[in-house]
Amino acid sequence: MLDSETIAASAGMLEEARRRKERIRPLTILNPDMTIDDAYAIQSAWVARRTAEGRSVIGHKVGLTSKAMQRSSGLDEPDYGTLLDDTIHADGCELPADAYISPRVEIELAFVLKKNLPGPGCTLFDVINATDFVIPAFEVLDSRVHRVDAATGQKRSVLDNISDNAGYSGIVMGGNPFRPDDTDMRWVSALCYQNGRVVESGVAAAVMNHPAHAVAWLANKLAAHGTILAAGQIILSGSFIRILDAAKGDTFSADYGPYGLVSLHFT
Repeated sequence: MLDSETIAASAGMLEEARRRKERIRPLTILNPDMTIDDAYAIQSAWVARRTAEGRSVIGHKVGLTSKAMQRSSGLDEPDYGTLLDDTIHADGCELPADAYISPRVEIELAFVLKKNLPGPGCTLFDVINATDFVIPAFEVLDSRVHRVDAATGQKRSVLDNISDNAGYSGIVMGGNPFRPDDTDMRWVSALCYQNGRVVESGVAAAVMNHPAHAVAWLANKLAAHGTILAAGQIILSGSFIRILDAAKGDTFSADYGPYGLVSLHFT
C-alpha cells in the first residue's frame, strides 16, 4: 500500500488538475507499485477533500460493467466512483464545454433509492425492493490524467481512472421515471443521437445481464469498506453503449421509447 502522504498528495494533484482543467501524468508512472486498493484510497481521499470544502455525496456510479471492457482494462470486475452534489444537472441542460478537459458521454439507467441498501449478501431482488424509481440518464465523463504520457509513451491504466473517481464528472437525468418492478429492465433500450444523428444504440441487459445486478455488486463491494448505499442516493448502474466524445456545440439526446427522452447540450 502507498503511504498516507503519497495518497493525499495524489488526491491533491487530481483536484488541482480538475480546477485548472489541465491533465497530469498517470499516477501509475509516479507510483509504479500502485495497487487497486491504492487507487480507491486515492479516490476516497479526493472525495474527502471535496466534502471538506462543503460538497456532499449524492450517490455512486458503477463502470466497466461489460466483460469486454473489463478484459481490456485487465480487471475481472467493475469499478466505481462517487457522485457529488455539484455534478447533477437537469434534463435539457446546457453545459459549458470549457468546464471540462475533454468531455465524453454515456447513457445508462439511474436508480434512486427509497431505503438503505446494505451489503454483504445484497441481491437483485434487494435492489428492486430498495429502489424508489429508475430513470434514464446521461453520465458525463472527463479525465484529469493524460491518456498517454508524453515522456514515456505509457498509457494511463484503469488504476489511474479509478483514482480519478472512475472518470465521473456529471449526471443528467430525464425521461419518465418508472418503478423497478414495472418492467423487465433487461429489455429497456435506447437510441443515442449526436446532433440529430443516431450514433449508438443499446439495451440495458448489456449491464451484467440486468442493471440491478450492478447496483447489488456495488452494495456488496462497499460493505467491505463500511459503506452502505443510502436512502435518497442516486446509483448510476453502468453504460450500455460505447463512450462518445463530446465537443463545444454538440447536442446529445437519448430516446428510451416509452421511458422518455433525456438530452444535454455543450455550449
